[in-house]
Amino acid sequence: MLILQNVCYTHTNRDILFSNVNITLNKHEKIALIGNNGVGKSTLLKILAGLLQPAEGLFKTDSVPYYVPQLLGQYNDMTIAEALGIHKKLNAYNEILSGNVTEKNMAVLDDDWSIEERYTEAFAQWGLKGVNPMQKMNSLSGGQKTKVFLAGILIHNPEMVLLDEPSNHLDTEGRKILYDFIKTTNTSLIIVSHDRTLLNLLTTVCELTPKGINVYGGNYDFYAEQKKIEAEALENDLKSREKALRKAKEVEKETIERQQKLDSRGKKKQEKAGLPTISMNTLKNSAEKSTAKIKGVHAEKVASLTKDLQDLRSGLSGTDKMKVNLDSSDLHKGKVLVKAQDINISYDSEPLWKNPLSFDVISGERIAIKGANGSGKTSLIKIITGELEPVGNIKRADFRTVYVNQEYSLLKDDLSVYQQAQEFNTGGLQEHDIKMRLNRFLFSAEYWDKPCSVLSGGEKMRLLLCALTIGNQAPDVIILDEPTNNLDILNLEILTQAINQYQGTLIVVSHDEYFLKEINVNRKVILK
Repeated sequence: MLILQNVCYTHTNRDILFSNVNITLNKHEKIALIGNNGVGKSTLLKILAGLLQPAEGLFKTDSVPYYVPQLLGQYNDMTIAEALGIHKKLNAYNEILSGNVTEKNMAVLDDDWSIEERYTEAFAQWGLKGVNPMQKMNSLSGGQKTKVFLAGILIHNPEMVLLDEPSNHLDTEGRKILYDFIKTTNTSLIIVSHDRTLLNLLTTVCELTPKGINVYGGNYDFYAEQKKIEAEALENDLKSREKALRKAKEVEKETIERQQKLDSRGKKKQEKAGLPTISMNTLKNSAEKSTAKIKGVHAEKVASLTKDLQDLRSGLSGTDKMKVNLDSSDLHKGKVLVKAQDINISYDSEPLWKNPLSFDVISGERIAIKGANGSGKTSLIKIITGELEPVGNIKRADFRTVYVNQEYSLLKDDLSVYQQAQEFNTGGLQEHDIKMRLNRFLFSAEYWDKPCSVLSGGEKMRLLLCALTIGNQAPDVIILDEPTNNLDILNLEILTQAINQYQGTLIVVSHDEYFLKEINVNRKVILK
């Protein structure tokens, strides 16, 4: 069992990252930990793994969790065995087998005679056949590094496992192995992920916010339905408060106008009655105090309703706050943009694809390019855009393309957010119009002077979407290369909303089946 009670974590500058976090992980339980980028999900996992200490609160566990971090570059200079913490045992095991049976080797091995068998079985299970534990980690791809640490679960057989974005670098086959493991394991799990297919395999969703954790007793689809109900209730509450605020302002105006008329009539009567100046001043002061009191009462009510409204609006999700409006392509649907017949390319005199490719790209289509890591997905994109010329027959029409790679390299790191938006301003929008667009994409004034280099992946994606709405003409083709990697749930929803409004041609490289279904992909090109 693992228990967190009222845990708070602060940055070194004493700013609070999150507080009042409560989690209980029971035996065999499988929990999803989600939340917006920057809210502290990875930090919380490190606390659970014992790598960070909370500023306050209680943390108890009856066993040491096995932790798979999101970023694995820190292990590059280690061997695989060192990264997994099994190098000493493996060395002792091999020494003993070679006849060097010393007390030291026996103590290090600690009767773990199945260590070699377990790592061999684990590597095979995760598609790492042929990978030697003495290899350096930097010789592996990102997906292989993740698989190495996932294989460590079978090697170490822990009671609890903490996984930080485990499917990020995995291809379709790797994800299938991961999903099967999650479905069949009895190990207790806490998983940080934005992979909705994976999240639907877990039994509880915990949403981390700066003020604590909201627990939903179901999988991701259950969570999404509950959030929809909450959003509808919030929207109804907003409408009700907006109506109440309008009514309060009307009543305030009518009451003050009525009081002013009464004061004016009273003054005329007093003047006709010929009251002394001192009496007139006393009555005037009394009327002014009465009017001021009425104004104060109504102003207080209006201010209270206004604050309630602001508090409610702050609870809106990003997708409710922003409106995406991507223009449509000028190309008519059905136009042949690319026609390829028996094409291939070679690297080191070897053809990339076992069988040459033949395909068409038709205007208005939504195409997914799929294949294992190293199958040539990026090369195919370069062929479609004209950056690579293959062997074989290929014809391309004239069309405008925006290629969004995983690094968002269309954005310039040295420009500020506002300057970057201006780079796309081919329609001559005024400064205030640009800033209104930025606000619409959740970039408030505090962001405008920030360099693009400090933006998160989700923020870069939103800035690029904003830039596309600023441009005078939408592209005919948008190409997205693994667009869901490193995006949180909020930014995934924003991206999905934007793509579903776009009426041009879409080409997507992705292993995320949930995302492909949501954006209505109607054809797949599978590379082997």
